[in-house]
Amino acid sequence: MQLARQRGGSAVIPLTPLVDVMLILLVFFMVTSTYLDLRMIPTGPGGEAESAGAASTGAGAGAAPVTLLLRLDGSGAVVHRGRALSAGELESQLASAGRVLILPSGTATAQDLVGLLEAVTGAGVADVRIVRLEARP
Repeated sequence: MQLARQRGGSAVIPLTPLVDVMLILLVFFMVTSTYLDLRMIPTGPGGEAESAGAASTGAGAGAAPVTLLLRLDGSGAVVHRGRALSAGELESQLASAGRVLILPSGTATAQDLVGLLEAVTGAGVADVRIVRLEARP
């Protein structure tokens, strides 16, 4: 007696779970990624367009804007060239600045950083950047 062998149909692999897994991975990597270039984040009142316009209309037609480096220490004091600035001194320094770089210390609070950002943008500086020093391996 011969038994007839049943031919199985081709196995169908459903793609719906694969698409679901890929979507979850995409969302996961988007959420956990970090900003590598802080210039992508507009910190001025008008973003990049106003920043470019402010740089071109600076002290002169061909003059580069004055760059001011401010360090924010752990106590909330703003330090410029090794000297802590009072609120009045900070305003006078910001009046002539075209670009401001802020270097917060590791112990500075986020509230102090936001307060300094408000003071800088309130003074009309459009090009504001926060810099971070990374440890070398």
